[in-house]
This record gives sequence, C-alpha cells and structure tokens, in this order.
Amino acid sequence: MSKTGITRAVQVGSVQVGGGAAVSVQSMCNTDTRDVQSTLAQITALVAAGCEIVRCAVPDADAAAALKDIVAGCPIPLIADIHFDYRLALQAVDSGVAGLRINPGNIGEHWKVAEVVKACAARNLPIRIGVNGGSLEKELLERYGHATAEAMVKSALGHIRILEDLGYDQMKVSLKASDVRRTVDAYRLLASQVDYPLHIGITEAGTTWAGTIKSAVGLGALLYDGIGDTLRVSLTGDPVQEVRVGWEILKSLQLRERGPVFVSCPTCGRCQIDLIAVAEEVEARLQHLTVPLSIAVMGCVVNGPGEAREADLGIAGGKEMGLLFRKGEIVRRLPQAELADALVDEALALAESWERDEGHNETC
Repeated sequence: MSKTGITRAVQVGSVQVGGGAAVSVQSMCNTDTRDVQSTLAQITALVAAGCEIVRCAVPDADAAAALKDIVAGCPIPLIADIHFDYRLALQAVDSGVAGLRINPGNIGEHWKVAEVVKACAARNLPIRIGVNGGSLEKELLERYGHATAEAMVKSALGHIRILEDLGYDQMKVSLKASDVRRTVDAYRLLASQVDYPLHIGITEAGTTWAGTIKSAVGLGALLYDGIGDTLRVSLTGDPVQEVRVGWEILKSLQLRERGPVFVSCPTCGRCQIDLIAVAEEVEARLQHLTVPLSIAVMGCVVNGPGEAREADLGIAGGKEMGLLFRKGEIVRRLPQAELADALVDEALALAESWERDEGHNETC
C-alpha cells in the first residue's frame, strides 16, 4: 500500500472504488440470473437497503444472455461473476456490465485471459481478482500445507501478475476465507505489498446471526486499520440483510452515514417500562429512513436523560412512562403505550424536514 494508505482508484460504473473514495457497500443476488424479473426485483430491494454495487453469478450461456436485460433495468453498477469459461466473460462484457469478477488463473490458456483483458480494456471495465481460501491452486496447497494467509496472498499476487503482464492495471483484489484471523492476516499482508483497491469480506460467514458477528469483527478490524475500499457481508439468507449489516459496520466506525443510528440500553432492574418492545418497534418502523438521525431509546433515570439529550430524538423511561426529547429538550411526557408512536412520528417529521432542507441547499 502507498505511504498515504490510499489505494489507486478504479471506476465501477458510477462508483469510484479506492483513491480515497468512501467505502462502498456491495451484495450479490441469490436468484437464478436467467430469471430476469426475479433478479431485478431482488436488485430493487437491495438498492432500497443501500446497496451500491451488485453482483450476479454467470454459470452458463443462458445466464450471460440474461445480463443485457438485467443491466438495462439495474440502477447501480452490475458485476458479472465468471469462472472457467472466458466466453462467458466476453458475453458479459458485451451485455454492458460494469465489471467482472474472475480469477485469471482458472480461465485457462493465456490467450483466453488476453481476450478477456482486451475486451475490458476497450470499455475501461475493472476486473476483480477474487481469491477464496476454499479454492486455492493445488500447488499452493501442497507448498503451504493448507490455505494459509501467505498462500492466499501468493495466489493473489500470481493473478495480479497475469493481468499486469498483459498491461492491465484496472483491478480490485479480494482475499476471503471463512475464518476471521486468516482473512484479516491475508488482507494486512497484501495491503503492505500492493496499492490496488481491496474488496473485503469474510466469505461463507454463516447464517445471519453468526455471520453478522464474524463479519463485524473481521471487517471492523480491517476498516479500523484503513484497509478496505468496498465490502460485502456474506450471509446465508436474504442478501438485503447483507447490505444492512454492511452499513451498520461502516456507521459504527463513522466511515459512512445512512439511516438512523440507534442507542438503546440493555435494560436492568431499574427499568420500569417494556423497553425491549419499544426499541424493537421503533427500529423496525424507521429502518427505511436514509437520513442519519441519532435516536436514543433509554429505560431509566441513570443514563437515560443524558443519552436522550445527546441524540436528535430520544426517550428516557420512568415508571410506566417516559420523557420524549428532541434536540436536547423535553417536549412531552407520555405513558408507555404512546412512547413508540410518538418517537416514530417525531422521527418521520424530523427526517422530512432534514430532506427538505438538504434539497433546498442542493438547489441553492
């Protein structure tokens, strides 16, 4: 990585990756790419959640043929995920995708890789080299014994060299494994040797609950070190949850802002309202917002008033009631049954005012 810690920039459609740009959030469709309508419907849901780059698997010629219609209806950059068959990569490029995810080493003969690079160069499309701990080259596994961090980096450098020898440098690199330590070690090692932008993730992280924890630990460690230009949280489940988790990770490190930041207490014996129900209801009803409001849902008089005053909006619970704060001031005293509705109404009004003011500022 360069001495400034800033990687070189590549352009993925309308999204800059690297070069000091904000870390972008990606996901991958789990629909059958050949089913254009289902794929576009899922992309619509992903975009609503904040997805900025989306990837589709291209396992065969029919899937590649469907890409043209998907690209036409996709409002964000679309990446084609290609393995083994260079013809699928060429077909994807012709369909108008914003980039490819390939491993040059598994495309086959050198001339096939050269054809793919030539097609990408003609349209200035980036290529992501995607190294996965579960599919390393046989010779590397024999040399290192298993898919170590060093073996993953060696694989990545080999793929990078193939493209560099073809005169191509518009690439991103990922080094994903299913365990946190190996993934973090691999990225740190590679970041010390190259300045290509890095796509980070813990691959096959698991179900939504366990995978969220593993991803937050691994990606959080890398992002805190300044490593990572774009990310995907890989979960076994609805990919919309991948996007939401990705944003929460970025928000927790204050790298990006999107949607409310919730503060709520873990509850204890001092709490005299059903705070868990109130907090869950408020979060669920406001998860569609995109403005970065800070909202505190607190249960007692110890920390509650202080946290509620610091937030844009907040409640501090008392005995079967609560105080509603807005911008540090108490605006209402309410019974428990009315707290969620009141807080949601205030948040929606504040969000509408925020968006109106932002729109006015942009016009001005």
